[in-house]
Amino acid sequence: MPARLIVSGVSKSFVMHLRGGVQIPVISGVSFSLDAGECVVLGGPSGIGKSSILKMVYGNYGVDSGQIIAVRPDGKMTDIASANARTIHALRRSTIGYVSQFLRAVPRVSARDVVAEPLAGQGIAREEALGRAEELLEKLNLPKALWDLPPATFSGGEQQRVNIARGFITSHPVLLLDEPTASLDAQNRQVVVDLIRDKKAAGTAMLGIFHDQDVRDAVADRIVDVARFSGRGEAAA
Repeated sequence: MPARLIVSGVSKSFVMHLRGGVQIPVISGVSFSLDAGECVVLGGPSGIGKSSILKMVYGNYGVDSGQIIAVRPDGKMTDIASANARTIHALRRSTIGYVSQFLRAVPRVSARDVVAEPLAGQGIAREEALGRAEELLEKLNLPKALWDLPPATFSGGEQQRVNIARGFITSHPVLLLDEPTASLDAQNRQVVVDLIRDKKAAGTAMLGIFHDQDVRDAVADRIVDVARFSGRGEAAA
């Protein structure tokens, strides 16, 4: 299967300005690739740099050195490590999706609209986008009585299901998963496992962090041991 993401020699450190500009290394020389139709899991203990890698791939964190090459749907390549903000935003629309641990939604916007919004941003008609949002919310067992309510009023597990539906609704070639099952019960964890398997079958390349051993075992094709690239082992990344 063709590579969708290539991480090559990536290093990252943080500068602690309140501590006299001391530099704390996080990771050094991270290299791996991500092929279409596979789920690669970032492994290692908490604080080793897994979340930092996801944030660099998504363009939220800068990169000290190295390349992060994303292959766009048209086959052209973009180095996220050196891309400007406009290019990164375009990649997020067309190429790289993200499911974070936390739902960041505009207040007073309904759950249904929160989930449908990424499709609307890609030019999908509103009715079609809302219909697909409803299918995912139903699959994730979110009660219909909540669909027209703002997710800010929901429990943590309910918010996470909205977050997952929002992340899975598009057909991005690359999907980043940051602890998507952390707040879910066993039934809905299985739903997420099934959604990941469906994405793999459709050719989506996924890079994820899963602290749930059962979920990790169910979805991982390969595990990248981030400890091999760690420049520190104690502070959380």
